[in-house]
Amino acid sequence: MKAEHKLLPLAKQAAQRAYTPYSKFQVGAAISTAQGETILGCNVENAAYPVTLCAERNAITTAVANGARPGDILEVVIFVDTEEVVSPCGACRQVMSEFMSQQANVTSYNRHGESKTWTVAQLLPDSFSLL
Repeated sequence: MKAEHKLLPLAKQAAQRAYTPYSKFQVGAAISTAQGETILGCNVENAAYPVTLCAERNAITTAVANGARPGDILEVVIFVDTEEVVSPCGACRQVMSEFMSQQANVTSYNRHGESKTWTVAQLLPDSFSLL
């Protein structure tokens, strides 16, 4: 087992706040920004599933609302209370590639403290960009 990341307790806290009446799949994310902020996000479901917001995008869009620009999101830590380590979905990967360096780390933890770390480039090679 790897050492616990400093953002992990915050990601766990965010997961407890998730609104998941349909899937019961609670996800929490904690991000750090170039401005020195730590921002939390949780998934928020809706009866119209396509408008559900993932924890990672929730945190990143909150950072943007607070003034973050592309390149300002330094890292993302995710917590999911599951047996396996879960990777971010495709939509989250695309948003990460817009607001994070291709070399920035994304780390996901499961309930046992096991984790996996990827760079943004590993999560979404050959990402789409208009910039």
